[in-house]
Order: sequence, then structure tokens, then C-alpha cells
Amino acid sequence: MNYLIVITGPTGIGKTNLSIQLAQYFSSEILSADSRQVYKEMEIGTAVPSDEELKKIPHHFIKTVSIHDYYNVSKYESQAIALLEQLYKKHKVVILTGGTGLYIDAVCKGIDLMPDPDPKIRENLNRLFKEKGLDFLQQQLKIKDLEYYQTVDLNNPARIIRALEICEQTQKPYSSFRKTTAKNRDFKTIKIALNTDRSILYDRINRRVHLMIENGLIEEAKSLYTYKDLTALKTVGYQELFSAFSGEYSIEEGITRIQNSSRKYARKQISWIRRDSEYRWFEASQINEIISYIESIIV
Repeated sequence: MNYLIVITGPTGIGKTNLSIQLAQYFSSEILSADSRQVYKEMEIGTAVPSDEELKKIPHHFIKTVSIHDYYNVSKYESQAIALLEQLYKKHKVVILTGGTGLYIDAVCKGIDLMPDPDPKIRENLNRLFKEKGLDFLQQQLKIKDLEYYQTVDLNNPARIIRALEICEQTQKPYSSFRKTTAKNRDFKTIKIALNTDRSILYDRINRRVHLMIENGLIEEAKSLYTYKDLTALKTVGYQELFSAFSGEYSIEEGITRIQNSSRKYARKQISWIRRDSEYRWFEASQINEIISYIESIIV
């Protein structure tokens, strides 16, 4: 039997460090399940593992495509499953880690088949986005699909527009398409979620944002400002700075907004994870307890 160990949790909780420790312990490799770390140009703002960390253990889906490339969860699923087939020829255990719940679900369960986009509906939603803003679309989603509204990253207009598009096209909630029977996988999944006291998490997030600034996030964001309308860059950390660059508020205010958005995103991530009862919760520091738990399942 092959095993996929899933390590997830809110942003800033310590997933990378724990995953490397587990990969070293089980002599394995790591697949990233982060929808933004996959982009080459977004290194600092997405907190990709350092060069030193990447040298310790082979990582996959880190800085592999450009922000100019079309990439989505469907492509990720097919590539990840194909890669796992190869990795299981030499490893009994593989680590999947990241905070993008949709990517994790795609690997563990498969994604649901949805209607192809209707260009007219999408065009209208994009027009509403430009004319009335993201808040308007958020409220529309809240009315049409409260379940998805409560779990989606509300700062990601592409996901909100896609959900509204499906709602309007099918007259059904977008979330109803995400409940089909899971695909059969030839590996057993062990799901581990990390969390800690809320005040500690928020402090970690605030300090992490300051570290990103020290490491050059402002300069990185400036180099990407020309491409600010690309879907990949509709991301916490970049959008706040882009607005600062355009004069909406100061850089200092932008940094504060990144911290606020990151904390809000962390709460959304926790809500997403909690909907799946298969997860076992730990503190990131409980490495021995986590290893014991994994070894109690692996045969």
C-alpha cells in the first residue's frame, strides 16, 4: 500500500518545516499544494521554501510555471497524479503540503466536472466587477451560494466570478458541483492539519509579513506591477501593494492591509479544513506525536 501524507493548515503555521522533517524521516519527496507557489515570478510574496530548504528534499510544483501561462486546478490534478505514479515506484510514502484546499482535494478526491464557461456570462460578470467592485460580487455569491461564500478566498475575484458563472449558468449553487463521488486513488491518504492558539497564529502572520518586506517583497511587487491584472497576481500581498503603488494609500498602510488580509485568509483556510472530518489536528511542534500517528496507520 502506498501512502500520501497531507500536511495543511493556515498560512504561517509552519507547514514547510514540518513537511521537510517528515520527508527526511520517511525518505520521501514533497508535492506542493499551493496555487501561488507554482509561479516562478512570485517567490517572496508566496513564501516559497528557501534554496536551503529545497536542497534538503526534492520539491515539486514550486516555481514551475510563469504568471503568463494558463494554469488551473485541473492541470494540477492531472500532473500531480501522473507524478505520484512515478514517485510510488521508489517511495512508499509521499508528502503533499500546502494551504490551497482545492488543490489538496483535487489530488485526494478528484475535481468535479463542471460546465464549460459561457463567454457572455463571464463577460457580464467581469463588467460588473469593474463597475461595481469585488464587494458587489461577494454579496451576490453570499446570496446565491452561502456555503461556498463561507469557504472561498473572498479576495480572489477569479474564483468568485467562476462560482457566480456556474450559479447563473446552471441555476444551481456552485458548491453543489463539488460534492460528487470521490475518484478512486491507488494510495491511502493520511490527513494532518496544523493549528495553534489564534493569538499566536496572528503574531506569526504579522512577523512573517514583516520578514517578506525585509526580504524584498516591495521590490518584487514593483517588478510585477505591469501585470497586476493577471489572475495569478490577484493574491494577498501583491494586490495591497499594487493599490499602494497606484496612490490609494501609503506603503505602510499597504503592509498593514497585507497583515489583515493574511489573517482573514487564515480563518478561511481553517474553515475549509474543518469541513473535512478526516483531518487529525496537531500543533506544528508535535513532530513526535505526528510521526507516531502516521506510523500507527502505515502497515
